[in-house]
Order: sequence, then structure tokens, then C-alpha cells
Amino acid sequence: MSTTLNDAGWDLLFRNARTHNGWQDRPIPEETLHKLYDLLKWAPTSFNCQPARFVFVASKEGKERLVKHLIPSNAGKTLKASACVIVAYDTKFYEHLPTNFPAYDAKPMFEGNAELADITAKRNGSLQGGYMIMAARSLGLDCGPMSGFNPASLDADFFPEGRFKSNFICNIGYGTDENLYPRGPRHTFDEACQIV
Repeated sequence: MSTTLNDAGWDLLFRNARTHNGWQDRPIPEETLHKLYDLLKWAPTSFNCQPARFVFVASKEGKERLVKHLIPSNAGKTLKASACVIVAYDTKFYEHLPTNFPAYDAKPMFEGNAELADITAKRNGSLQGGYMIMAARSLGLDCGPMSGFNPASLDADFFPEGRFKSNFICNIGYGTDENLYPRGPRHTFDEACQIV
């Protein structure tokens, strides 16, 4: 069994992956969404805290509700996408630590420190959002991550109890070349990295 991916795998996940703006009129089977989550959930988070929460907005009614909170340039493509994922995080993720992280009692560390809990939830929720994109690509789905939305109004609509907070949104589905911008350059290793 190989211990690394091959060129086809690297192309699928990274080198040929694009941010899509155009979408085929093609639904994502519900079992694919389950498989997507069943893949991403295994990737690591600190203390196995798993703060991310995912809302797959796939229905016409759900998307019409969602686009009210988006900037105009994100609305049209979101309506056309198979689904738009609201990637949110649980501000009280630590309540699950006794089950998710039984090594020792880490819950009081976060329960009594709102600042640490917030930054931990955002950081690890962002990690899980990235894992979601990789899982989606591995299943043959294209992605269009976005941050152009009003978090306060979206949260009031989709998470009125106040416990979950939106982080970013991501269209997923089967992309087209419509409005696909030319591939942008990337920093070189020397521009972006150091070895010390």
C-alpha cells in the first residue's frame, strides 16, 4: 500500500483545484454529503475539540433565505450551486470534551476562559472548514469558498439561539468554466517559508 498520493491525487486536491463561480444544474446526493462529513471528521483538531458545525443549504427555499445575507456578487452563483455550506463553530464546544477528549479533564480550561474558548473554536473550526474542502474535492466536488456575507444577520437567521457562529461559506457542487478566472500566481517557497 502506497504511503503517499500520486500525481492524480495531488492534482485533484491541489494543483488543478479551482475556486468555482459557475455550476452545473446537478444536485449532490445526500449520501455524498454524509460521506463528505464522515471523511473530514477524522482530521485532527486540538484536544479533539471538533468545534465546526456544517449547514448544507441545498434547497431552493434555503438558498433564497441564505442569499439575503450575502453581498450581491455572491448571490447569483450561490443560487446556482448544488449547495452552499455554512461553516460555523460551536462557541461551547468544550461541553463535548469529556466525551471527545477523555485523556484528562480539559473542559474547565475553556469553560472559565471565554477568550481562549473563542480563539480555539475559530482556529479549529477554520481547520475543519479546510478539511471539508479537501474532502469535497476528494469526492469529485468543486468548491467556491467565500467570506462576502453579513455574519450578524446570517447568524440571527440560521443560529438564533446564539451558540453557533458563522465562519465562512462555501459553494459546493459540479463546477463549470463560467466566470473561471485565470489561475493566479503563488508565492515561491523562499517568499513564504523559512527553515530554522
